[in-house]
Amino acid sequence: MRPRQWTKNGLVFLALIFSVNQQYEIGEPDVWIPKILESLVAFLCFCLVSSADYLVNDIRDVESDRAHPKKRFRPIAAGELSVNSAWTWAAGLAVVGNAGAFALDWRVGCVVLAYTVLMVAYSFSLKHMVLLDLMVIATGFVLRAMAGALAIDVPISPWLYVVTALGALFLGINKRRAELELLQDGAGNHRKILDEYTPELLDQMASTVTAATLMAYGLYTFTADGLPENHSMMLTIPFVLYGIFRYLYLVNVKKEGGSPEDVLLKDLPIMLTVAGWIVTAAAVLLIARD
Repeated sequence: MRPRQWTKNGLVFLALIFSVNQQYEIGEPDVWIPKILESLVAFLCFCLVSSADYLVNDIRDVESDRAHPKKRFRPIAAGELSVNSAWTWAAGLAVVGNAGAFALDWRVGCVVLAYTVLMVAYSFSLKHMVLLDLMVIATGFVLRAMAGALAIDVPISPWLYVVTALGALFLGINKRRAELELLQDGAGNHRKILDEYTPELLDQMASTVTAATLMAYGLYTFTADGLPENHSMMLTIPFVLYGIFRYLYLVNVKKEGGSPEDVLLKDLPIMLTVAGWIVTAAAVLLIARD
């Protein structure tokens, strides 16, 4: 079920953070508490359906995982969990996750269902299509952010969707780069799509997406509706800049980055950067509201 990767589902809370500056009375507990609970339900639903997808993915990749120096220890590849049991758990998690999302809000349910279908399609087919595999991953992140906004019924800037998509592409491209670095000539044996990529191509793609991400986030802090008119959200730009550079350093110098969730949970500078961004963004929005 890969609980470490549930950190990706934290994107559903972005709408909650940025709703601090919305023009309704959210300072009262009877308004805040339901919003928090709705965001938590959306987060849990994504945890369930994403875990279902991880199980399906591990079933599909069981043979290639056994050729990977780290993934061969996953329960299905290691023979600790049977394929039939994995299918049963995947189906159960997907049903409960989607049912919970529809119970929360039919629009959230549609987004979670779309995510489920997209990820199943990715596990069976789309992951083998060069470039499209990265774009599908980015779409999954955007759907998380969208569900978070729908769960608490607040508008969210199109800029945030653009930044989310670009950020996800940044992580996906560098993950592919780290896999090529780790597996070398055996990369294609583990993931066939890796034969379609070269370090030079991924480096060029990473440079393009890095620049686009920084530009999009900068424009977002200055132009998005609902943000402070004094442009004080620009104070969060250094955190984004450092976080991106730090991740590039880990991928290209430390040869890490194959598992972004591990970097987030283990690299102290990255953890402090994320915490700093959250605290600064929340403070800017709260001060602007006052």
